[in-house]
Amino acid sequence: MTTTIERESTELVTVPPKETALQTFTADKGLDPYLKTIRQELDKFLSDAPALDTAKGRKQYASMAYKIAQSKTAIDNLGKELVADLKKQPAKVDAERKRWRDQLDAWRDEARGPLNEWEAAEDARIAKHQDHIEQIKGFDVCDGLTAAGISAQLDNLKAITVDAQYQEFEAEAHRAKEQAVKALEIALQRQSKHEAEQAELDRLRQEAAERAQKEREEQIAKDAADNARRQAEQAAQAERDAAANRERMAKEEAERKEREVKEATERRESEHQAAIDKAQRDAAQERQRIEAEHKRIEDDRLAEEQRQKREILARQADKDHRGAVNRLALEAMIKGGMPEDCAKQAITLIARCQIPNVTINY
Repeated sequence: MTTTIERESTELVTVPPKETALQTFTADKGLDPYLKTIRQELDKFLSDAPALDTAKGRKQYASMAYKIAQSKTAIDNLGKELVADLKKQPAKVDAERKRWRDQLDAWRDEARGPLNEWEAAEDARIAKHQDHIEQIKGFDVCDGLTAAGISAQLDNLKAITVDAQYQEFEAEAHRAKEQAVKALEIALQRQSKHEAEQAELDRLRQEAAERAQKEREEQIAKDAADNARRQAEQAAQAERDAAANRERMAKEEAERKEREVKEATERRESEHQAAIDKAQRDAAQERQRIEAEHKRIEDDRLAEEQRQKREILARQADKDHRGAVNRLALEAMIKGGMPEDCAKQAITLIARCQIPNVTINY
């Protein structure tokens, strides 16, 4: 409901009815008449402006400002209502458009349904045949397979039956199978040749390694025997030198004593012959003692040589036994799939007791 506002009212303009308000707002500068009315009222108020030094005058200023604000709010609220109504119209149009699209989409799908089902079945049939053909083609992928694996794959491929069940794809299936069989046969020949060559190379490497190992062991044994012999000879020579030195010193001592006896005899020509005899007996006993000592030393030397020879033979026998046990362990590791270098390194570390809780029983 709109009313005409008097000068003392709270509104300065008459709000247009909602039925014609859209025309007012959409016309070019359609609100100018309302702006003009308010401007006229404001100019009239300012031309007869009340005094500001009284409470009544100040209240009149505030009242005029409030009336302008009310007019602003009234017209602006009417515009907001119009905009809200206009915003509802696109939603109604969109809802009807959606209902139209959904209905016709459903009828379109209903009309095409049988054709879609036939096309899906046909696509599935063709995909099945093409998948089978791709499986046949996939048989020629044999990277990493041994000759036995390729042979088994070739047997499986040949066991596949290609007949009328492939329908219009039968010729293509035959071609795929022939090509895959040919590729596998070529791969089988190539892999068989490679494995034979590899086996021969492994045999030659094994023989070379065994020869080298045998030569190393023989050289080690020879070096050990030579070293033991040199040590025995050096020990025997040292013992002989010591015995010769003791014999020389004993002889010199005997000669010294004989000289002393002789000198004493010359000095004491008057002494009894018994003293001379005693001195001679003492000298003879000393020589006998020296000879007996020499014999004992020689016997000790011979016994030491025999003992060293026995130790050398025992060490060599133990080494041969350990070498035989190590070779058996090495062969077992290689047969078990361990690379030869790794197997040798493992035997060496175990034999040196460098692997905790692992030993070789000799």
